[in-house]
Amino acid sequence: MKGMILDAKWEPRADYQLSEWERSTGKAITGSAVWRHPKLEVGDWPDPQPGPRDVVIEVQACGVCGSDMHFYETDDEGYILYPGLTKFPTILGHEFSGKVVEVGSEVESLTVGDMVTAEEMIWCGRCTPCRNGFPNHCTNLEEIGFTIPGAFAQYIAMDEKYCWPIDAIAERFGDEEKAYEVGALTEPSCVSYNAMFERAGGFRPGHYVSVFGAGPIGLAAIGLARAAGAGTIVAFEISGPRRDLAEQVGADYVYDPREVSPHEVLMTLSHGAGFDFHFEAAGAPHLTVPEMEQALAINAKIVQIGRAAQRVPMYLESFQVRRAQAFGAQGHSGHENFPNVIRMVAAGRLDLSEIITAHYGLEGVVDAIAQSTKRTDGKIIVKPNL
Repeated sequence: MKGMILDAKWEPRADYQLSEWERSTGKAITGSAVWRHPKLEVGDWPDPQPGPRDVVIEVQACGVCGSDMHFYETDDEGYILYPGLTKFPTILGHEFSGKVVEVGSEVESLTVGDMVTAEEMIWCGRCTPCRNGFPNHCTNLEEIGFTIPGAFAQYIAMDEKYCWPIDAIAERFGDEEKAYEVGALTEPSCVSYNAMFERAGGFRPGHYVSVFGAGPIGLAAIGLARAAGAGTIVAFEISGPRRDLAEQVGADYVYDPREVSPHEVLMTLSHGAGFDFHFEAAGAPHLTVPEMEQALAINAKIVQIGRAAQRVPMYLESFQVRRAQAFGAQGHSGHENFPNVIRMVAAGRLDLSEIITAHYGLEGVVDAIAQSTKRTDGKIIVKPNL
């Protein structure tokens, strides 16, 4: 089959101490400190060989993620920008939907022809974090498109336990092609849902919500905040087209943070009370968190979901006197995240279809990633089997 393959040179930075686990597995815990001179190209890859509990999925739609951009972009020394778990070579792509075309001998929940989306976090279910209910922090974690082959390909094999039917989304839109495209938005929407409602415990209807960064994760957060009954939603985004998208999916006010003082805007709109829930999706916490700190309502929450391999100064006195909390979040698995997001889309409570701004075939996937680095699109969709 054909797939978009990323390979890079294993060349740890001089000041990076490799662990024995990294040496033995060939996986980098901090990819941006290890992988240099990435090469992305569409090429031949072995067809997936399903195990007894696997299904083979013909990929119908796969979204370009910010992490894909961070594989394409490099720093001045040629290292990838993505700071997380990685092992190359592999096929990129992890936000996808498709049609089941083959099932293993022990598969019970899916049949050929089913429309599905799937989790990206391949949790083992046996390690201590998994057994304690924390699959996003699996000790034996694999990630499609990061450490094992992903979905910028014609086919992918997945254990049935990671797959979720999207028939209800198809019924909602009445269009199979659109259902696959919207279905591919499930994974990034679940990242936001997990951060907002599972990790941070959500907010009360009527609360004021700020979202810093209106890329796909931030846009999903805006849509979810509207669905959850936020009283006022304010978004900050430097891209003009993305500011327009933020308004379309539910932001009441949208600003370019370079043209305003965000904390002053938030304090003015809240009449001095501050905002109750702050969502960091810009990946620039050194700029955004200080603004949030100055606009904390009593009992406020800050949720960090944007990836940034940097330390951020925080004035903890603000958190003490405002009874505030900060939450870190990663992943999307467990906690009913996938079925709940699918239900919201199927019910019409969450509709992010408008954030899809471009389409590419498999041969154009590198161009799709290059276009995404301009940071003007909402979600770019790749269709590997056009």
